[in-house]
Amino acid sequence: MPVKGARERYLINSGTKLDLGKIDARERNLFVDGGKEEQEPYFDRLRTELQNLQKVLYAQNKHRVLVVIQAMDTGGKDGCIKTVFSRIDPAGIHVCSFKKPSEVELSHDFLWRIHSQAPANGQLVIFNRSHYEDIIAVRVKKLYPDDVWQRRFRHVLEFERMLAEEGTTIIKIFLHISKTEQKRRLEARLANPSKHWKMHPEDLKDRALWDEFMHAYEDVISKTTTPFAPWYVVPADRKWYRDLCVARIMVDTLKDLNMEYPPITWDPSQVAVQD
Repeated sequence: MPVKGARERYLINSGTKLDLGKIDARERNLFVDGGKEEQEPYFDRLRTELQNLQKVLYAQNKHRVLVVIQAMDTGGKDGCIKTVFSRIDPAGIHVCSFKKPSEVELSHDFLWRIHSQAPANGQLVIFNRSHYEDIIAVRVKKLYPDDVWQRRFRHVLEFERMLAEEGTTIIKIFLHISKTEQKRRLEARLANPSKHWKMHPEDLKDRALWDEFMHAYEDVISKTTTPFAPWYVVPADRKWYRDLCVARIMVDTLKDLNMEYPPITWDPSQVAVQD
């Protein structure tokens, strides 16, 4: 079956020293018999399966699911979320996009704004960017002294362990694009006036720090992938393959929760709807 084993292939095991340069952002190894058009029927079934699993998650009101999505600029976070999760009932899903902290947020500890958005029972919450920005961006852009971001590794691990022990299933996904593909996507934005709002010339400063960002991601993923909050590095140059793999990872993870609709305490056969 196509993309079977996506979790196993793209999981970063604890103790791994990640080298993003050795991961081909254009690979499609789990779907080699076709391309975008050929995978559509399978992706369609996966999205329906994900939709049905989320219904049980919401109805059972027992499990909590947190999905963390990180990527470089143009890595496809918005597109992936929109495409993979498009069929889920809005009542049971929340997407939280973490942007530059406000003055109020900066007056608290860096996890204050994050914790308040963590899922409750029955919820599926997606972080579009996350608490990892407070290590990676702070480190690369030198916003604070080194000892600030260095101690945050421990804070993040303890925070995620607490969430997991309290019943939250955590899935962390890094959408891995190549520098060449980022250039192509940035140029496409420049050529399309309707997408100019998505970028600013200042964004190119981050591109100039590409190697520094890659090293920071390698370090943070290596140090924070755990059995209770694993990281997956998904090749993302091919959007259709990216979405296929993310959908497969989600479906397989939710299946492992062995969820069931809550039992009823009444007999449907004894109930009649009056005219």
